[in-house]
Amino acid sequence: MLKISIVAASLVWLTSCANAPQVSPAARSELAPTGKLRVGINFQNTLLTRKDPVTGEAGGIALDLAHELGRRMGVPVEIVPYPTAGHLADAAKTGGWDVAFLAAEPQRADVIAFTAPYLEIETTYLVPAGSPFRTVDDVDRDGVRIAVGAKGGPDLALSRIVKRAQIIRAPSTPDSVKLFVADKLDALAGLKPQLVVNAEQIPGTRILEGRFSVVGQAVGTHKNRDAGAKYLSEFVEDIKATGLVARVMEKNGARGLTVAPRAALQGG
Repeated sequence: MLKISIVAASLVWLTSCANAPQVSPAARSELAPTGKLRVGINFQNTLLTRKDPVTGEAGGIALDLAHELGRRMGVPVEIVPYPTAGHLADAAKTGGWDVAFLAAEPQRADVIAFTAPYLEIETTYLVPAGSPFRTVDDVDRDGVRIAVGAKGGPDLALSRIVKRAQIIRAPSTPDSVKLFVADKLDALAGLKPQLVVNAEQIPGTRILEGRFSVVGQAVGTHKNRDAGAKYLSEFVEDIKATGLVARVMEKNGARGLTVAPRAALQGG
């Protein structure tokens, strides 16, 4: 069973809320209609989440920020875990969660109202030993096969960008790494910090220069919850401006992530 750290739930030491946006009754009702904040989290993204292998205790950047959101709203938080980003996004159609921490992608915007990103992660390619490719622009060629985890941010970006190469989708990001190695594919697409780890584990591989996209990690809710979506946008801009995102990243030892730039709020 998923265990959530009591320390993560408080996060009092991280916050400076004198001028924090106030949640309206309408926003609280939309985001926590059952009286608790049900937050969908993709546990495949180990850059933003973690689980203790012994205790099963969950933590990480996304969970810390989810508990901070619940604390500010004055409601208890229920973490709803998903094995992949695709499963998390698809659950928006069935009401599996009320708020989710996931990449903001155009393909998901028909059912999810996203905030601006709170942090950004570059995407690139890992290639095998002997590959002729040097930069990300070299990859999109006829006959090139690219491994990627299905329905994640890198896959959704490739679906928009790649015109000539073949995208080989695996059920998950870990499965895409296995596919890349087992089938001797030409490139592995993914989040750069994760590929750095993969490069250390797979002899001879290297990361290409450049990036093919930047994945913006955001907060989302259902499209018809306007008051809730407005509050979430205010929350995200506040946690960026006050340095909370940066402090949470430092607390979790994050590498290769960048605090997203400030975005203009509607009407602000």
